[in-house]
Amino acid sequence: MKAVLCTEFGGYEKLTLSDVPEPTAGEGEVVVDVAVASLNFPDLLTIKGQYQIKAEPPFVPGFEAAGVVSAVGEGVRNVGVGDRVAAVGVVGAFAEKWLVDAAACVPVPDGISDEAAACLTIAYGTSYHALKQRANLQQGETLLVLGASGGVGSAAVEIGELMGARVIAAASTDEKLTFCRELGASETVNYETEDLNTRVREITGGMGVDVIYDPVGGAISEQAFRAIGWNGRHLVIGFAAGDIPKVPWNLPLLKGASIVGVFWGSFTTREAAENQTNMGELLDFVRTGKLAPRVTAEFSLDDFALAYDMVASRQARGKVVLRV
Repeated sequence: MKAVLCTEFGGYEKLTLSDVPEPTAGEGEVVVDVAVASLNFPDLLTIKGQYQIKAEPPFVPGFEAAGVVSAVGEGVRNVGVGDRVAAVGVVGAFAEKWLVDAAACVPVPDGISDEAAACLTIAYGTSYHALKQRANLQQGETLLVLGASGGVGSAAVEIGELMGARVIAAASTDEKLTFCRELGASETVNYETEDLNTRVREITGGMGVDVIYDPVGGAISEQAFRAIGWNGRHLVIGFAAGDIPKVPWNLPLLKGASIVGVFWGSFTTREAAENQTNMGELLDFVRTGKLAPRVTAEFSLDDFALAYDMVASRQARGKVVLRV
């Protein structure tokens, strides 16, 4: 079968499209015939050997995909052959067939496209967990989303609006901010041309924001935290800018604010039942039209490098997928 293959750590230019053996389902495992796979920022970290969970080459990258179960191993009860599923794992999705733990598969109801299903687990799963369990976001609160046009950022904008928050979207270009308004953002800030702290305080009448959703890191994180309100919660999602911020500890003290870590991958195993509830709710939101994952770029498996380039250059608006 065809698969994207990582034979040594490094940039995506070292990846190859190769013929690899087809997988066989063992106990508790399923084989998924992949229809659509979705790219995420951690895919870039994994092939560099920089992700929290390290895979050793050679391996097939890819965290999430949607497709049809073609084989099940012993003891599998939650899905069967012929079922449409969305699946998540650390590696393996960028291939024609994916061997994955059955527990990591969620049945996809009729009426939800493969594209939407493939985008739902990581970006929307992370954002929903962050806003629901970690921030306890309440209706009427103000939510600032950094990197708001990217995969997890755009999901946070949509979910925040759905939960009844006033959403301020922050991004680096006016084009990206136009996209964020289409997703439901009430206000926008271009942090390349405006001072983020000053603009957010203007928008909030000096009160600051209740929740900050931060997948960016770097210098922009401290600027954002200076605009947090009393009892605010700053959600640490990731570090797309490359640098881990060094926020002065007197700031959370003065604001009575919290810096809250969000590790969705660990949440899915430590609190598996709660995660399954979240995924069921997200699928229902999509089925009923309350959420509509945006796929703004689609590539064939052969063109995986173009997809990686779009994610790496932070040009993506919404999700980037590979059609397998």
